[in-house]
Amino acid sequence: MSAQRYNAVEWFEVGTDRPEDVKKFYGELFGWTFTGAGQYSEITTPGSDHVSGGVFDSQGAFPSYAIFYVTVEDVAATLSKAEALGAKVLVPATTSPDGLVFAQLQDATGNHFGIFTPPQKA
Repeated sequence: MSAQRYNAVEWFEVGTDRPEDVKKFYGELFGWTFTGAGQYSEITTPGSDHVSGGVFDSQGAFPSYAIFYVTVEDVAATLSKAEALGAKVLVPATTSPDGLVFAQLQDATGNHFGIFTPPQKA
């Protein structure tokens, strides 16, 4: 991702206990390509010059989903504001080993979405 575009949809994720089937389906349907092995594969869509999504192997730990993620400046502050607007936190602010901070919410009408702040560059 180049320059930060806060409050823009910058990532999407498909969570499933059948990642190979998901990759086959979307690869054949839309021409998406996949890189990575293990529990997370990254998605590049045709015409894009960068990775813009991922397939998460949930290993059956929760129901399958497909959500979008919005880049925010401050995950904790955005969670507070979202809750004040009627959202419910589904996955609290979590920091990955590389410094990415993310959370998942349900909006006031029941839609599932995510927010994230990319790792800070040194």
